[in-house]
Amino acid sequence: MAYDLPVYLFTGFLEGGKTHMIQESMESPQFNTGEKTLIIQCEEGMDELDISTFNGKNVYLETVENESDLTPDLLSAMAKKHKLDRILIEYNGMWMLSTLYGAMPQNWVIYQQMMFADANTFLSYNQNMRQLMVDKLMNTDLVVLNRTPADIDKETIHKIVRGCSRRAQISYDYPDGHVESDNIEDPLPFDLNAPIVEIGDEDYAVWYRDLTEELQAWDGKTVRVKGIVMREGTDVTIIACGLMVGEALEAAEQLAAEGIDAEVINMHTIKPIDADLIVKSATKTGHVVTVEEHSVIGGLGSAVADVLCEQCPTPLKKIGVNDTFGESGPGAELLHKYGLDAANIVATTKEFLA
Repeated sequence: MAYDLPVYLFTGFLEGGKTHMIQESMESPQFNTGEKTLIIQCEEGMDELDISTFNGKNVYLETVENESDLTPDLLSAMAKKHKLDRILIEYNGMWMLSTLYGAMPQNWVIYQQMMFADANTFLSYNQNMRQLMVDKLMNTDLVVLNRTPADIDKETIHKIVRGCSRRAQISYDYPDGHVESDNIEDPLPFDLNAPIVEIGDEDYAVWYRDLTEELQAWDGKTVRVKGIVMREGTDVTIIACGLMVGEALEAAEQLAAEGIDAEVINMHTIKPIDADLIVKSATKTGHVVTVEEHSVIGGLGSAVADVLCEQCPTPLKKIGVNDTFGESGPGAELLHKYGLDAANIVATTKEFLA
């Protein structure tokens, strides 16, 4: 029986401090007591790891140069070759995390996911590479801002991070060596006493957390939940949920290169569903595609179809698992088999619009 392999995932963009943190961690006797550790590096920065200074010596280095090389077979072969206790991955900031998630063997378990960034370029990356920024922030446990200047705009950074993750801790590392944690309060961003409590685009996680912690306070309340527009567009609306949001965003970029302007909506909750946003977007684009890692029967596509039929009749194409039995296998291969990847979203959308 395969045992779980802990994975520590270091994400972020070039020169964000990933290599430095791995170096410090492996030099620390608190973290490294001689476990058989595989370090997978997916990009080369200015700094290089110095294995000779690591506290334990059972360390193996592997590199992955191209995103297309990141396959279940490659990662399984690495693990088998070294008979490991744990894995550290220094991930390429320009690669979507869905590639890694899909390639990871089933017994690889992410114990901690961290994002590292240069505080001086964080806002620029967010403005110019928003899709990649959201991809790295959505599931991270910790955001570390290195080289933090004295006049850092913590309020803006706080809002950006909280817009993608309500649970991520934020840490500021200053040039003089001292570290500060983000201590900005997060008051409830909605009116609990309103006749209908409106849960905004970025506030679903806050609402869900408050609901689980203060269940009695929500007894008898009427709630309206909002979806999130991840990308504006005019030609077609792609509504996705869960893992498919990243694939939909990637598909939208490919479609844009072919002259098709796709709007992407993260419909993170299906019941209640954001009917107003569906109608607004469908009215603008005139075509709707739904993408879900679920049967096309009784899921996101069906919920969206109900809304469109009743309020805004619009051509609709559902992408998901067709009415067939599921199978077991490597995640990336299953997503490809069932057409739950960017390539099939692009092909299906183009055919739908033709």
